Amino acid sequence: MFEPFTRGTGRTRPRDAGRPGGHGLGLAIVRAVATAHRGTLTATANPAGGLTVHVRLARSMQ
Repeated sequence: MFEPFTRGTGRTRPRDAGRPGGHGLGLAIVRAVATAHRGTLTATANPAGGLTVHVRLARSMQ
């Protein structure tokens, strides 16, 4: 899920109806930024559908 060009297999959200899907880069970019800032990225699947993503960043780079 956090690898480049990986896309979810879940249902399309109503607001996305009729629009093509993405390229699967979003979470990979977020992970790269979080890692560069000594942070973490976690994801949890929601039983009703969807995904909750948490990004935690360090307060200081020192």
